Parts: sequence; structure tokens; C-alpha cells
Amino acid sequence: MAEEKRRAVATTGRKWSEEREETALWAAGHLKIPYVKRRTESSAELRARTGADILVVAKKGGLMLQTEAGELFFHPNMAHLRLKNLRFGSAGAGDRMVEAMGLHKGMAVLDCTLGLGADAIVASFAVGTEGHVLALESNPFIEAVVGYGLANFKAENWPIQEAMRGIRTQCVDALSFLQGQEADSFDVVYFDPMFRHPFHESKAMEPLRAFADMRALTEETIQEACRVARKRVVMKESAKSGEFCRLGFDTLMGGRYSKVQYGVKIL
Repeated sequence: MAEEKRRAVATTGRKWSEEREETALWAAGHLKIPYVKRRTESSAELRARTGADILVVAKKGGLMLQTEAGELFFHPNMAHLRLKNLRFGSAGAGDRMVEAMGLHKGMAVLDCTLGLGADAIVASFAVGTEGHVLALESNPFIEAVVGYGLANFKAENWPIQEAMRGIRTQCVDALSFLQGQEADSFDVVYFDPMFRHPFHESKAMEPLRAFADMRALTEETIQEACRVARKRVVMKESAKSGEFCRLGFDTLMGGRYSKVQYGVKIL
């Protein structure tokens, strides 16, 4: 269903609190959608009353998108193990993406595909408080849920929370943003588009796919990324994808038996 034809409302969960109502009101203002009081209705009943396809629900810990197809919410668990590997792995190594991007303290990173935010969190940790990460997301609902989570979720340890807080999000199409930037504006520009051939066992990604931009990257987007990046342009894709060849990524990095690879353009 096209986004412009979807109706969305912001609300709280059935358990109301002043804090949750404030969060729901923030979401309504951020997304420019109506705020609706929940009463005691189920999600299905609220959708029927409002005619909404999407409920943006304020619950304990953040925001959740609810549709008939499923639920989408933010949680840093996907980044937790990766940060642990970076913190305690041999010689500080332990993340294929960080290696492919050549990240170190103080670098400026443009993540053109925020998604659920795991890659942005890992990149933010790698560049530290001396660097910065700007993460773009073309879908306003994903940007609202994940952006709010990055700014407000209380993580189980300080390093991951500090990494989350070091990310700024913006709802914009990546190509449009890149075209408006000066040359050499970021050290690294990164893409993790929705895979052309997804892994069937990746059930956790199915709710994201209902909202995500499924368009393939264009050659123009990669050309603009090469203009904007000072050091590298990196794209994550499934290991046997033809996208690397199509978009001119000759250098591939990643584990020998990994299902994903990172195409790298060193500038």
C-alpha cells in the first residue's frame, strides 16, 4: 500500500500514563498525524474506529508501529553483541562492517539507510564522541520510531547508550540529501539497502520490510556518494548479489563463509 494512501494516528498503549501520552503527542507532531485517545480499545478496535492502517503507539520504552501485518519497534539488542566484540575482542577488532568502513575515532559517517539502527550504533561507537554519525531514513514512520529510540531508550550499559545518543537522524531520500552536500563532506558514506534476495530465515526483518524503501540503489546515488565521501563508500549486500558488479564495487570484504559482504570503494 502506498504510504500516501495510508492513514496513521498516534496513541498510547492500553496502559495510560502522562509520560506515554507526551510521547504519543510528540509522535503526532513529528509525523503530522492526529493524536487519538486510546480508551480501552484493542488495536483492531482502534483501527476500525479511526480508519487508520497504522497505529503509532507510545509504550514503555518508546514507540511502536502496529499494523495488521505486525509490529515494528526499536531495541538496541542487534548492536549489543557487536559492541561487545569491539570492546573486548582481540586488539579491539571484531566487526566486519567497521573493518570495511575503516572506522576510527573522530570520523564523520553518513549512514544512508538507518533501518532499525544497529549499523549506525556500531559506527557511532567506533568513531566515538570525537566523531559523529548522521543516519538518513526515507520512511517517516521508521525514522520516528528509531530516531526516538536512539535519543531516549535507556540501554543496559553506558557505552551503547552513549553510542545511541551520538547519532542524529533525518527523514530524507538519500539521493536528494547527497545532491545537496558539498564534496568531501563525510569520511565514509554507507548503504545497507534491503537485499534484492532476502534470507528467508530473517523473520525479524519482515515488519521492517512492510515500511522500508524497496527500491534498488541507482548508479547516480553511488556517484553522488563518491563525491561526498572523503575516504570510502561502502555497501552491504548478500554475498552472491549481482548488485556489487552492477554498481561498480570491485573490492569485497567480509567473512569467507558469511552470507553478507561489504562492497568497498576506496577513494
